[in-house]
Parts: sequence; structure tokens; C-alpha cells
Amino acid sequence: MAILHNRVSQKELKELLYQETEPRTTISFYQYFPIAEPEQFRNELYKHLEVLKVFGRIYVAHEGINAQVSVPAGNFEAFKTYLYSIEPLNGLRLNVAVDDDGKSFWVLKIKVRDKIVADGIADETFNMANKGNYVNAEQLNVMLNDPETIVVDMRNHYEYEVGHFVKALEVPSDTFREQLPMAVDMLKDRKDKNIIMYCTGGIRCEKASAYMLHHGFQNVFHLEGGIINYAKQVKENGLDSKFIGKNFVFDNRLGERITPDIIARCHQCGNPADTHANCANDGCHLLFIQCENCRQQYEGCCSKECQDFNHLPEEERKELRKGIDKGRNIFNKSRARLRPRLGEKEGNGQ
Repeated sequence: MAILHNRVSQKELKELLYQETEPRTTISFYQYFPIAEPEQFRNELYKHLEVLKVFGRIYVAHEGINAQVSVPAGNFEAFKTYLYSIEPLNGLRLNVAVDDDGKSFWVLKIKVRDKIVADGIADETFNMANKGNYVNAEQLNVMLNDPETIVVDMRNHYEYEVGHFVKALEVPSDTFREQLPMAVDMLKDRKDKNIIMYCTGGIRCEKASAYMLHHGFQNVFHLEGGIINYAKQVKENGLDSKFIGKNFVFDNRLGERITPDIIARCHQCGNPADTHANCANDGCHLLFIQCENCRQQYEGCCSKECQDFNHLPEEERKELRKGIDKGRNIFNKSRARLRPRLGEKEGNGQ
């Protein structure tokens, strides 16, 4: 039987990626559709994509598929043809990255999950088929001029921090499952307004729009293809970008530049900065914003404590790291974890 998962170390795979000469394209896509046997679907998908040298992170569940991948340029058409051969994915919109160096992923991981996006919804009467109407970039820009329109950011606080739409309402939380009931509560007195939900690639705001309709809201919309597709349409059609700053992405890039605006601040010195980094201490890996000066001063670490730790002999560091889940913070910058770790004396609390 074919090996249906990777058996080479992450370090070796990353080194192999940087030795590649053929350019890669970073793509994201999702689709809500019923999958009777997610494990079987996952295995078939893995066998086909491995042959095409696709790297990335894909989640499969009974409710559908959610994927972020990179594809060698020469295999793109074959990749697209295979995806479209799966009936529910035929004609699927593929979001191509805006600011892409082709180094977003270096291994293929396909996992079966309970949901393709963790939502915490336990109500069996909730129906994804009853979702909000799509709006494109031009329609969103027009609707933003209407005072009756409320634009809601359905991403985590650290995504909103580095870039968002003008006048966008932040739902301050660490997880999507927390945001859904919070959004309902925050807008409960404005159920008659035009409400536009948006997110990175569309998967969260599509579910959020259905959740809002489920809770009695009337005029609910969601941005088709999310920020990624919006930026593409803005560029292609010569529109003004109402999204400012960076779009946070969940791969090795940690962000793609949409406009030159820097709206966030370094978590260590408080100067303007919007570059996310993971702490260089392998026992920490905290996700935080760090300017170039602080990167050099702290040697890529989030604190003096982690910097000092990295200067210890390797054997001592290994001993101290035992039992620690080193990857726990890579895409997790909860407020509760961030503030005590950096300390207010090292930042400005932004």
C-alpha cells in the first residue's frame, strides 16, 4: 500500500524546498459539501496531490474541504484538472496568493477533522445552505459608503491588528468559535442593517453569514473569496483598496502585503511594524509583531528570557525543553499568552 503521509523530517523537507528551482504558486480554496467517508476522501486526495508535488495543509470533514497549498507552476493545470474532476469541486474558485514567494509550505499534510473550521456550533437545526449573499470588491466598496452598512471582521485579533477594511468592526477574540456568539450579541440591536462579513479566503465569513441568518438577522452578506480575492479584483479592475495594511496568512509567509500602510506596532518597542514572527526559542515559538531593530536586538526572540535561553548549551536547552509542545504558539497569539510573555515594560500594549 502507498505511504499516505510524509516520513521525512521537517528540517530536511524545508531544505529541499529552498533547493527547488521551479517556481510555486500558493493557492487556497474551500467548499462546503457533504463527504460521506472523509478518511477515504482524504486518502484519494493525498495519492493524487503527492504525485503532483503539492505541499500544504488540507482539512477534510463531513461538511467539506478547506485547503491552503503550494503547487509547482508546471503542475498547476494538472492540479486544477484533478480538483475539477471531483464533482462538488468542479469550477471551484481558487484564491491565488497576492504576495507570494512560493515558499509557503514544504510538506503535504491532509487531516480529517470534525469540522473544516472549528465553530463550536452544536445546534442541529443550523443549516449552512441558508447563507448570506456574496458581494464582490466593487459592491463592497459601494456599500462601505452607506452609513446603514456594517462591515464585520471575522478573523482573530492578531489578523485584524496588521490589516483590515476601513470602518470594519472587530469582534475581539482569540478563536472563531468565540466570535460567532459575540458577533450576534454585539449586533443584536441592529438586525435591520446591511451586515457584511469578511475573512481571509471566505470560509469563516460564509459560515458566519449563515450563523447570523440563523439568529434572525435579515440583510447579511459575505465577501466572496475573502480578502485574497478582494485584493485580486482591486488590482485587476483598478479599484481603490478599502482594505489597508497586511493580510495575515497561515503559512510560512505569515502575511501578504495589500497596501503600503503599516497600522500595527512592534510588541517590543512600540514603533510602527507589521511583521509577524515566531520566537526563535524552540521552547516558545510565540507569535508576535517585531520590527527589524528589535529582531536584531533580541536575536529573533520575544523576550530577554528567551534570548538568554537560546545562549545556553544545546544539551541544557534540550533538557529544559523536555515535555514542551514546541509548536503550540506558532499560530496562537492569544492576548492572555502574549501580554505576560512580552511584558508591558517591553512594549506599548498595542
